[in-house]
Amino acid sequence: MLTDLEIEKLSRRLRRIQGQVEGIDKMIHDHRYCVDVIQQIGAARAALYQVGLAMLESHSKSCLIDMVKDEEEEKAISELMGVFKALHK
Repeated sequence: MLTDLEIEKLSRRLRRIQGQVEGIDKMIHDHRYCVDVIQQIGAARAALYQVGLAMLESHSKSCLIDMVKDEEEEKAISELMGVFKALHK
């Protein structure tokens, strides 16, 4: 489970990403050079990926550990792999 500090950090990151996406929308409306827009899309995607990794790390340190303690290793591994695959689509 995320701590209040982790939630606040992720929330700040997400607000920054929101600003990036709004900036991309403005760039498109302003007919900015396509490569510049694509680079900004890549930056926003990378930032979202980092949020996903932080969530995965938190989940691994709490929920998955609890599953292993409860002798549900197969379920834990299956869940972890599902989340990992979703993050890397």
